Formats: sequence, C-alpha cells, structure tokens
Amino acid sequence: MLFQQIARNKRRTVYVMIAFFLLVLVIGAAVGYVFFNNSALGIVMAAVLGVFYMLAMLSRSTEIVMGMNHAEEIQQESDFPELWHVVEDMALVGRVPMPRVFVIADESPNAFATGNNPEHSAVAVTQGLLERLNREELEGVIAHEISHIRNYDIRLQTTAIALSAVISALVNLGFNSFWWGGGRRRDNEGGGANAILMVLSIVVVILAPVAATLAQLALSRNREYLADASGVELTRNPQGLINALDKISQSEPMKAADPSSSSLYIANPFKSGSWTHLFDTHPPIEDRIARLRKM
Repeated sequence: MLFQQIARNKRRTVYVMIAFFLLVLVIGAAVGYVFFNNSALGIVMAAVLGVFYMLAMLSRSTEIVMGMNHAEEIQQESDFPELWHVVEDMALVGRVPMPRVFVIADESPNAFATGNNPEHSAVAVTQGLLERLNREELEGVIAHEISHIRNYDIRLQTTAIALSAVISALVNLGFNSFWWGGGRRRDNEGGGANAILMVLSIVVVILAPVAATLAQLALSRNREYLADASGVELTRNPQGLINALDKISQSEPMKAADPSSSSLYIANPFKSGSWTHLFDTHPPIEDRIARLRKM
C-alpha cells in the first residue's frame, strides 16, 4: 500500500505539473489579451515564469519555503535536543534520511515538511509547538511530517505552490501594467467577437487565484488523512497525534506563516471560520481526530 501510494504521488506530480502548467498558459493568454492586447505575449510570459518558478522551487524548495515562513535552521543537536532526537527517531523508523530541522519563532503550535524528495527534505516546527506539546504529542506530529516526506507528498505540494505563485505573479503583472498606464488596450476593432473575448479573458483573470486555490485544495485534503494514518503506523500510538491536533485546533492563528504555503502545515495556520471550510486546504480537525480514534 505504501509503495503504491509513493508511486501514485510520483505520477500525480507529473499530472499536476502538466495540468497546472496548461492553466498557467490559459491565464497568461487572458492577461496578455486584457492588459497588453496580445495573447501570444501573455502565453510567452506565462511559459517563462512557469519554467523559472518550477525549476527554482524544485531545486531550492527548502530554502525558498523556509525563507517565506521565517524559519531558522537548527545547526546542532544541543540547540533543541528533544526535537532533534524525535526527528532522528521518526526518520529512522520511517526509513528516510534525517531531514534538516527548522524552528519558526511563532507562539501558535504548528509544523510542516517540505523538499523535493526524502534525500532533500526538511521539517519545521513552531516555538509554540515545542512549548505546548509533550514528547508523545511531538512524536505524533513529527511522524505525520515524516510520512509526508516518505510518501513524496512534499514534491507534489512544492509543485503546486510554485505554479500558484506563477498565477499570482501573472495577475499582479497585468493589473500593475494597467494602473501604470502601459498595458491598456488601445483598439476596439473586431466588434462583438472582441467584446466576448474580452469578457471571457477578464473572467479568467479574476477567477485565476480561486482556480489555483481549488487546485491546491484538491491535492491537500486527502494527503492529510493519509499522513495521519501513516504517522500512527510509525508511532503505534494514535493518542499522541490526537492530543496534538486537539491542542493545535484550540490555538491562536499564526503570525509568521506565509499564505501561499499554508497548505503545507499540519493544520490551517490561519484558523478560518466554519463557514469557510469549503475552501480549506485541510480537512476539519474534528474529522481527522474521529478517524484516528477508530484506529
């Protein structure tokens, strides 16, 4: 089952890259048409940005994501000995290389994993997590993150973050060019056909960030259930993760988290209200706890 999931996630990475890249090209064409009167120019910009962002994220994902979330790397075991030993133990049990370890100066308990593959991975936890969780609970959280590494979830989500950033960059570029005055359309030729294309392009541009969010949502929710179950497989103790998730759910929102990488965290770092659960990148914690109680 585990090796099938790893193989499936590797295949999904390719599918996600293709589908997301096509979405980026469509949005690029719409931005080019609306703001520069040239769809081809928009497609070229989208392709260049897409390739650049994906290469950058896949080659330097750890540095980029940790920088976005203001995480500081632990250089030696003596700085945070308990955290270091727990990560070391869970990596050993999970049969993956010891990931790099980072700490985020934030009082809200949370954690995430990132990287391109198990050989180039990293785990980050907040200061609040270290202060509020006991060792059993910390093991549950770290086992969850090691499972993301072992299942190759980290590569899949890194790809999604990179292409979501491209979409945001394209939309911002278009609107900035509009307000600066250099990107306004200068012709009204083509009559009704042009008007229809203009309306469709504007709709695409407006909905682009929503499309990117929904794509990340589709990738993230099932990952969390799988990582919860895989984490318990490592610790043989569902109660540790149950207690950890309960404490995390009752905490205040994070201040240091970057919105574009919020889907990486073990729980939503911004604590959205119940009416927005439809657009959460994480399944409700109460549902996750209910599943864990049945294990």
